[in-house]
Amino acid sequence: MQAVDRGLENETIHILRETRERFERPALLWSMGKDSTTLLWLTRKAFFGEVPFTVLHIDTSYKFPEMYRFRDRYAKEWGLDLTVVRNEAALEAGMGPDKASKLECCTALKTNALQQGIRDGGHDAVILGIRGDEHGVRAKERVFSPRDASFAWNYQDQPPEFWDLHQATVADDGHIRVHPILNWREIDIWEYVRAEDIPLPELYFAENGRRYRSIGCQTCCKPVESQANDVVDIVLEVRGAREGERAGRAQDKEDAAAMQKLRALGYM
Repeated sequence: MQAVDRGLENETIHILRETRERFERPALLWSMGKDSTTLLWLTRKAFFGEVPFTVLHIDTSYKFPEMYRFRDRYAKEWGLDLTVVRNEAALEAGMGPDKASKLECCTALKTNALQQGIRDGGHDAVILGIRGDEHGVRAKERVFSPRDASFAWNYQDQPPEFWDLHQATVADDGHIRVHPILNWREIDIWEYVRAEDIPLPELYFAENGRRYRSIGCQTCCKPVESQANDVVDIVLEVRGAREGERAGRAQDKEDAAAMQKLRALGYM
C-alpha cells in the first residue's frame, strides 16, 4: 500500500486553523459522506479532539437510514454541536425528487435550506468537504470562495490565491465558503481513511456485489458493481476505476450543466 500524503493533511489543518482565526462564526457542513467525514476527522485532529465549529447537516429527509444512524452515533461520540436544517415549508408543500426536476428539488431542499441555516446561525464562513477532482465545475473553485448576499457564486470573478494567500473579506450580508480538501483526490481520501481508520457508513462497502461510491439522497443515488467490502479493496478499486465517481448521481445525469447551475445558485 502507498503511504498517505501527509502534505495534504498539513495543508488542510493549516486552512482549518486559519479559518478559526479569521472568522467569528464559522460552521462546518457534514453530509456523513466520506469527504465531509474525513474533513470532520481532520478538524478534530487540528484542534486536539475538539470541533470548535457549529456542525450543520442539511437534511432533505431523503437520506439513507444508514446515514441518519451514522450521524446520530458520531455526533454523540464526538461531542458535536450539531444543527440539523430542513426546508420545512418546501417539504410541507410536497417538494421531493418525484415532484419536480432534480435541479428544482436540490435547490429547494439543499441550497435554500443551507441559506436558511447560514442566516439563522449568523455564520460568516461555511467549511465544506468538496474536492476539485470530483467535478469539473468544482475544480474552478478557490480555497476561500466569497458569496454575496444573494448567495450567488461568480465563477468568472474569483480572487487569486497566489502563494496560498487567501482573501477572507466578507461582503455585507455575504459569507465565505472554505474548501480545505479542494486539492485532495478520491484516492487520497480513501488512502487517508485506511491510514487513520476513519469510520464511514456501511453503504460504501460491497454487499451482494454492489456498493455506493458516492452517497446522498437515497432516491437519487445508484450503486456500482463491486466486490470491495473493505477499505483496502476500495483503494485498489479506485486506483483502477475508469468511470467517474459521481456516475451514480441522478442530478448529474438529468442535465449536463446541472452542477454549474446549482453552484451558481449557491449549492455546495
